[in-house]
Amino acid sequence: MHGLRRDLLVAAAILMDKQGRVLLVANDWSRRGKVRYTLPGGMVEAGESVLSAIAREVDEETGLRVKGVEHLAYVLQVEDARKAERTVAMAFRASYEGLLNPRDPDGHIVEARFFTPEEVAVKLEEHRPLAEPLLDYLRGERGRFYVYSSWGGEGIRV
Repeated sequence: MHGLRRDLLVAAAILMDKQGRVLLVANDWSRRGKVRYTLPGGMVEAGESVLSAIAREVDEETGLRVKGVEHLAYVLQVEDARKAERTVAMAFRASYEGLLNPRDPDGHIVEARFFTPEEVAVKLEEHRPLAEPLLDYLRGERGRFYVYSSWGGEGIRV
């Protein structure tokens, strides 16, 4: 895309409980009650590794501690012309310990809860770039790369 203003690198964790449910966090970025569910994760800060970012974000958003990163689940790229941004997000399957106790210093996380794959599909249905890769992963596909033209647009799966 021509004329991008910024590139964003995001790291996310796929945390699953013993019943096969996936942890999602409810984000209220605008602080106006408009909630979007996502995997726990966020921006990789300057000087921080992707794996360190996962551990930090999971701790902040859920209160859980990442014990280990098992594998790369998928990578997605979103070219958002409206905001002149390119986001590259990497999702990793991770193991964890502790109890859910969100304490997001930014105040955006309003809930952290485990959902069945069917519930995940409903929670993420309006956000294809968040839903499609995760649901494919939960069906057994891993290591895929996804490219979307916008956060609400169609994607290409490689």
